[in-house]
This record gives sequence, structure tokens and C-alpha cells, in this order.
Amino acid sequence: MSDSGFTSMAAGQTEVEAPELGVGMLGYAFMGKAHTNALKKLPYMMYPPVARPRLVAICGRSEEATAAAASRYGYEGYYTDWRKMLENPAIQVFDNGGPNDAHAEPCIAAAQAGKHVFCEKPLARTAEEAKGMLDAVEKAGVKHMVAFNYRFVPAIVQAKKLIESGALGRIFHFRAVYLQEWIIDPNFPKIWRLDKKVAGSGALGDLGAHIIDLGRYLVGDVKSVMGMTRTFIENRPLPDGSGMGKVDVDDAFTALLDFENGALGTVEASRFCQGRKNYNCLEINGEKGSIQFNLERLSELNVFWADEEPKETRGFHTTIIGEQYHPYMENWWPSAHLIGWEHSFVHEFYHFFDAIVNNKPVAPYGADFVDGYRNAVICDAIVASAQGKRAVDIKY
Repeated sequence: MSDSGFTSMAAGQTEVEAPELGVGMLGYAFMGKAHTNALKKLPYMMYPPVARPRLVAICGRSEEATAAAASRYGYEGYYTDWRKMLENPAIQVFDNGGPNDAHAEPCIAAAQAGKHVFCEKPLARTAEEAKGMLDAVEKAGVKHMVAFNYRFVPAIVQAKKLIESGALGRIFHFRAVYLQEWIIDPNFPKIWRLDKKVAGSGALGDLGAHIIDLGRYLVGDVKSVMGMTRTFIENRPLPDGSGMGKVDVDDAFTALLDFENGALGTVEASRFCQGRKNYNCLEINGEKGSIQFNLERLSELNVFWADEEPKETRGFHTTIIGEQYHPYMENWWPSAHLIGWEHSFVHEFYHFFDAIVNNKPVAPYGADFVDGYRNAVICDAIVASAQGKRAVDIKY
């Protein structure tokens, strides 16, 4: 210790040892920002760390924007060509946060280069494309995960634990909606999310994929679907101002799910719901009780128990998932000092890095590329059902 009372780390203490994993990130916008935020929090909040992310490089098409993101987020460097990035031997983990049309080719190339692959949802634009990605990661023997981050909200993990324990008994119903409002204005431009060639689908892949995944995660797999889709505004201004473009994806969908275990499901997603910002809400009804969750109140889990006494006050009650004994909460703050949306990404990266470092399976609690592929099969079946006006059996 110096006379000033200051002791440097180099002179004395050492960090808890943990392997370093070099990360190469594709995409610097919404998901690039969310993923980077999680990676930087991971080693000091999920303590002791299972691994220490090294932010090796970030990649994007615009050199100016990518350079700015690299500087802002703290990456060692940047690329404008993901192929060049994948040649960097310092990168062990490829994190794909790009648009949907940039999922398949880079992820397949990363797997072939021996990189572990983390990919945003939906895994691909179609089931066929997703199957190619699944085949590639399995052949390469790398770890693979799809960023269905809502699996890692503590309240959802707690719901999973209750269901697995048998507390709800036989499951009868799963119903979920994911509602937003941000494209109601007919003058809103035709961005990439409204272009089938880039996105694959509209609300179905953007929002519906999340709740379909939660249905599979919490209740079980699906054996058939019946769906309807709707495009409310079929032509929109092109972003460059050159005229109008046809919207060739769904603005909203609704579907019935027939689960393999006999449960009945309904799922609905729309980006045309005035007043709904990010309303991801689900309810599960079983023979012994019910569970209800709303992402906009993500630290709450509403539960009902049929045998609760006294019966005169029996009813739904809200549990705050904010105690140290709740999933992941021991890593954060004292009792009921609540966490938020961003923290689900910290949890999912911890899960993925644990799978890499300790050679654990990503599934069933994380979503691997098998889950991503099966999700895509269900989404494709909903589209086929809507087009054919009939029930469609799920065939993986």
C-alpha cells in the first residue's frame, strides 16, 4: 500500500480466475447494443464469473457507424466484412445480432470455422433455412444457442420450476399475446422488418416466435396448428423516399396450438395495437392452479392455487420475484430491488458461456438451434394454415 492508502490491483489482489472468451459481434444497432451491455455486465454481476468476455470485434455494413459503435461499446476493433472477422483467431464466440437475412450464411460459416454460435431470433426466415444452420453447428460440434431471452426472465424461470414440480398438475391451457403499436401509422416506412426477403415474416417471426418458444418451453411441443394472418397496410413509403413499396409480410397473426400433451393453446401477435408498447402476456391453466405473467411487469408472477386456504380469500395473488432465493436474483440486489428487461440477456449469456466452458448442453433450459428450427417449423405451419384455411400437422 502506498502512503496515500491506494493499492493497485497489480500490486496486490488478483481477479477470480475465469477463462476468457473472445467475442465477435455482427450488428451494432438494437441487439448489438443489448448484447454488448449484457456481455460487459456478465463478469462482475454473475459472480464468480464462469468466463470473461473479451470484446474482440464488432461488424457492420457502414464503416462510420461500425467504427462509432466499436468505440462507444469498447470493442478492440471493427470489420465491415463478417467473413474477415471470422478469420480472427482471437474470436471463439460468434454473436449474430444482424437482420434475419444475415443469420444463416454467417452462422454456418462461423460453425465451419470452429466458433461457438449465438444467434438472435428468429433463427432463420424459414424452417428450411433453419435446418441448414442446425446441420452446420451439429456437424461442427460447436455450442449453439438462439436468443430467446424471455426464457431467462426470473419470473419465467420460476414458472418453469413450478410446472416441473407438478404444482399445477395437468396443464389444460396456454394462451399468450405479444402486442405492440409502432407501425400503425400508414406513413411509417417499409423498413426491413416489413420486407419478406429480409425478415421472412412480420409479427409472426418478430413477436410470435417469442411466445411460441415460451409455449414449447413451459408446456411442451406442438403437434398441429391452425392460423390466420392479416396485413392491414399493404403499401408503405420506401425509406429512401423513392415511392411506395408493397408490404409482403403479416402485420398480425393468431393461431390455435394443439400440444402433444393434450393442452390447448392460443397465440396472437400484432404491431397494430394502440396503447400496447411491449405487451408480452401469457397465462397457463392447470388442474391445481394457474400462472399469469406480463413482460411489462416482469418482476411479478400472478398465481392461483385451487386448494389455497382459507377458501373465502382464495384468488389470484401477485408474487414479487425479487428475493435472493428466486432464480438469478442472488446475483443482483437486496430483497425487492428489482431488475429489468436488459438483465435477461445477462442471464442467457451466462447460460451459454457455462455450456461452453463446462461442456454442458444448452437445452432444455436455453434454446439451442434444435429449438430454433422447431420454432421455425411451427411458424411456417401457421403461414401454411392461414393460406390453406386448414389445420396443419407439425412435422420436424
